[in-house]
Amino acid sequence: MSFDQKEIFSLMYKLARLIVPDTRVEYDSTGPVHIPLDRMFGPQTMRSLMKFPIGGVEERMPRPLISALGIVKKSAAEANKIHCMEEHLCDAISKACDDVISGKLYEEEHFPLVIWQDGCGGHTNMNVNEVICNRAIEILGGQMGSKEPVDPNDHVNMAQSSHDTFSTAVRIAVAMQLQEKLYPSLRIFIDLLARKSNDWMDLIKIGRTHLMDAVPLSLGQEFSGYQQQLVNGRLRLDSALCRLYQLPMGGTKVGTGAETKPGYSEQCIKRIAELTFLPFVESPNFFESISTCDSLVELHGELNTIAASVMKIANDIRFLGSGPRCGFGELHLPENEPGSSIMPGKVNPTQCEAMSMICAQVMGNHVAVTMGGSSGHFQLNTFMPMIASNVLRSVTLLGDGMKSFCANCLEGIEPNRSKIKSILKESLMLVTALSPHIGYERAAAIARAAHISGTTLEEEALHNGISREDFREWVQPSKMLGPE
Repeated sequence: MSFDQKEIFSLMYKLARLIVPDTRVEYDSTGPVHIPLDRMFGPQTMRSLMKFPIGGVEERMPRPLISALGIVKKSAAEANKIHCMEEHLCDAISKACDDVISGKLYEEEHFPLVIWQDGCGGHTNMNVNEVICNRAIEILGGQMGSKEPVDPNDHVNMAQSSHDTFSTAVRIAVAMQLQEKLYPSLRIFIDLLARKSNDWMDLIKIGRTHLMDAVPLSLGQEFSGYQQQLVNGRLRLDSALCRLYQLPMGGTKVGTGAETKPGYSEQCIKRIAELTFLPFVESPNFFESISTCDSLVELHGELNTIAASVMKIANDIRFLGSGPRCGFGELHLPENEPGSSIMPGKVNPTQCEAMSMICAQVMGNHVAVTMGGSSGHFQLNTFMPMIASNVLRSVTLLGDGMKSFCANCLEGIEPNRSKIKSILKESLMLVTALSPHIGYERAAAIARAAHISGTTLEEEALHNGISREDFREWVQPSKMLGPE
C-alpha cells in the first residue's frame, strides 16, 4: 500500500491532534514540533518561543520592525518574480506581506518572539517567513503548515539571508519611525520655541552663570538658545540619516551576494524606496553594512545629543518655574494636576520631570547601542535585535515625550513679569555697565558694598561720587543685550 505526500501529511496531522489537542504538527530539519492551530507561525518560531522564554510581551520584537520585514519580503518576492519564481507564488507571497506590513497579522499574535534571541535576528526572520508562507498557502487554498505550494525557505526567503534582510529591516523601521514619531515632534518643539522667543524678545531678565547672578538678557534671547539647540539636533539627525538610508539588501550571508541574480539588489531596494516613500539606496559596501552597525550607532548618537539638549531645556524651565513664591518664579508653568497627596494646593512640574526621565533613558540606551555596535565580530554583528529595539525605543520615547511636553507644558508657559522685573532690579551684576566708565575695581567695590549693606547699586554709586544722572545713563539693562 502506497501513500502520496499529501496523504502522509494528513495522517500525521490527525495523529498530532490526538496526541496534543488544538495543535498541528510541522517539521523542520530538527524534527516535529506541535504548533497551536490558530497560529500562522511554524516550527522554527515555536522552537525559539520555547527556548527563549525571556521577559513578557513588552520584550517582543518591536512592531515597526515586523512591518519593515514585511516590506523587505514583499520587495524580494517581486524581484524574484522577475528572475525565476512562479508568478502565482510571488503574487500570493506579496499579498501575504501586505497583511504583515499593515499590522493585521501582528494584532493576531503571530509574531510572539522576544528581542533576546539569535543575535542577527534570524529567529524573527524565520518567524516572518513562516507566517507569510502560511498566509500565502491560505490565499492559494492550501493546508496551513503543509509547505505546499509555498515553502518558507525556498520561496519566501529566496535569495535572502537573515543577515541582510534583518539589518535592512532595522534601517527601514528606524527611518520610518523617525519620520512618523520624531521629526513631527521636533518641528512642533522648534516652532513653539521660536514663537515664544519672538514674543518675549523685549522682556529683559537677569542672566545666570554658575547658578549665580550675571548680566541681563531677554527671555526671548534665552529661548532662542533652546530653539537653536534643537535646530542643530535636527540637522545632525539629517546628516546621520544619509548613512542609514544605505541598505545591505542583496548582500545575503557575508556581503558577497551569493545566491542572488544580477540586478536583484537594485530591484529590491528600488521597490523598498517606493513602498516607504523614503530615499533608500544600495549600500556602497555590503561587507561594511552587514558586519557593522555604525550607521545605527551614529544615528543614536544624534538621538543622545537631542536628549541632552531637551534635558537642559526641561531643567531650565523647571528651575525658572520653581516656586511659586520661594523659587526663581520667573515662569508660570501650566497647572495640570494636583502635586501632593499631603500638601494642599501644591502643583509640580511633572512634564519637565517626565521629559528628564525620558532623556536619561535615551542616554542609557545609547550605552547599550554603543556596546552592541562595537561588539560585531568579523562578517556579522550579533547584537542586532538589541540595537534595533533600543534605537526604536529612543525614537518613540523622544517623539512622544516632546509632543506631550509641548502640548502640556511649553505651550502654556507665561512669564511672571513682575517677578522678572523685581529680580532684575535687585541684581548686583548690573554693575558691569559701570566698568567702562569707572573701572573694574571701583565697580566691584560698589557691588560688594551694596551686597554687604543690603543697599542698591544706585545708592552705593551715589556714595562713591557718581551722579544719579550718570548712573541712570550708564546702567540701562536694555543697552546690555548686545554690542554697544
